[in-house]
Amino acid sequence: MGVLEGKRALITGIANERSIAYGIAKAFRREGAELAFTYANEKLKARVEEVAQELGSNLVFECDVSKDEHIKALKDWLSESWGSFDILVHSIAFAPKEEFKGGVIDTSREGFKVAMDVSVYSLIGMTRELLPLMEGREGSILTLSYYGAEKVVPHYNVMGIAKAALECTVRYLAYDIAKHGHRINAISAGPIKTLAAYSITGFHLLMEHTTKVNPFGRAITIEEVGDTAVFLCSPWARAITGEVVHVDNGYHIMGVFGREEEIRRRD
Repeated sequence: MGVLEGKRALITGIANERSIAYGIAKAFRREGAELAFTYANEKLKARVEEVAQELGSNLVFECDVSKDEHIKALKDWLSESWGSFDILVHSIAFAPKEEFKGGVIDTSREGFKVAMDVSVYSLIGMTRELLPLMEGREGSILTLSYYGAEKVVPHYNVMGIAKAALECTVRYLAYDIAKHGHRINAISAGPIKTLAAYSITGFHLLMEHTTKVNPFGRAITIEEVGDTAVFLCSPWARAITGEVVHVDNGYHIMGVFGREEEIRRRD
């Protein structure tokens, strides 16, 4: 019997089988959770429906989180489909591709608004709207962050600012929803070759650097993020809330690159 047996989880943010949200959904299904999915627009609908079918679900709903009416409609749809549910996975972030060129100093006012609205406010809006459907179920909310919230990652730009705001939002929401018996946490995942990652200029160099520097000397996988997500959303983590858990093979602990001798021996 899986650790999430009997739980219902809403998964957002899947673009394809490389998405971090896909790795989380697979791990949840493996552990017995029943799944529902959202997609942002018609362009993504077919892909998400394929994933849902693969993972034994026919519950797929359009939700553009920049529109309050979509979030309210999502609540109504979930209420009709399930009545109540246990887990919300918020894997949603966006900034116009122009904002990843140049530096933060080149950020446009409109690009800043979009990044904060879609990447940060959406977590607040979805939590507020969907919380009543978690009543009495000791619900768990999970969102996805990145190390660019803590340190400068060139070309990550306004998204780093948005992720910093997202992590702060997790702490404030943790306080708010604890009175209802619910928890919220974030995973700060190392760089993964997702569709969104390729919008960042020089991502391949970032990937190469973090792989060399982290203590294990390898990239992380969506499966590893998925396993951590299972833990954080399970009763095993019932005393953990407001945390940002790094899943990056220890990259964030390193001050300098310390494996030169090992690489020389290998070469």
